[in-house]
This record gives sequence, structure tokens and C-alpha cells, in this order.
Amino acid sequence: MSIREAIENLSAAITADPAKAKAKPVPATARLTEGLQCEITSPHGQRVLSDMPPAMGGAASAPNPGWYLRGAMASCTATCIAMRAAKLGIALEMLEVTVETDADHRGLLGLDESISAGQSAVRTIVKIRGNAKPEELRQLVAWADAHSPVGCTVKDSPPCSLDVQIV
Repeated sequence: MSIREAIENLSAAITADPAKAKAKPVPATARLTEGLQCEITSPHGQRVLSDMPPAMGGAASAPNPGWYLRGAMASCTATCIAMRAAKLGIALEMLEVTVETDADHRGLLGLDESISAGQSAVRTIVKIRGNAKPEELRQLVAWADAHSPVGCTVKDSPPCSLDVQIV
């Protein structure tokens, strides 16, 4: 089944029964394994590692969590562009999405409580080529940017909660 067919089938199923639109995202669980290295797993057995650089006490054995955030945003945006292109019949010849951020380590290290530990600026750079006019490609990218679940989550800052369970 093509990407376009899959999207059309899913869209038809959701249109017929809007309750099917409610996603059940798979949780991610991180367990500290050694030093600052964490193993992140899903209930389906997928596994990735994160670590911090030596300057922060890690071993740099894996990308840091901030890199995964940027990677999630870049890959989600690229996926949305590719899905929308397939739906519109645009053949992509090249697509590359890069996400850059700014950060101030004083927040993470607790050196200044007025400085957030979060990423302070997010920039998405899209390089694209396909069988459409430049303006159509710009519209395609803008649509995907407005519909990327990870990007929208970062931009819209949904409510977050914390539940501490002492075991």
C-alpha cells in the first residue's frame, strides 16, 4: 500500500468514526543505567540510549536528550512533509530537515534560577526539491510545520504534570 493510499484509508475511517482519531501514544520509559546514561524503552521493545557529554559528567556514549528532542522534531516534520506531498501527488526528489536550538547551561546546572533549563530558541531549516513550483513547496512545508505533532507540542506547550512515586 502506498503512503497516499494509507492516508486516504485512515482519513476515510476517521471521517466515518471520529472516535478513531483519538491516538493512544506509546509511553517512553527512561531508566538510569550507569553514570548519566539512560536506556529509553517502549512497551514494544524499541530501545535507545541517551548520555551526557564528559563536561557534564557523562561518557558521551549516546546522544543527549536534547538531541533526541531536536531529532524528533526534525523527523516528525520531514514525515509530515512527505505524507502531505504523497497526498498532493508531489514527488520529492530531496528532503532534509534540520532543527537547531539555543540553550544556556546555567539553567540545567542550577547556577541561575532565573534562567530556564529549556531550549530558548528553535529554528527549523528545510531543504526541499520536488516536481512542484517553489511556492507550492513552500506551502507544503508550511502546512507540515503547522501539522507536525512533535513541532506543535513544542510550540503549543501543553499542560504537563509530575507524579512522584517513591518505591
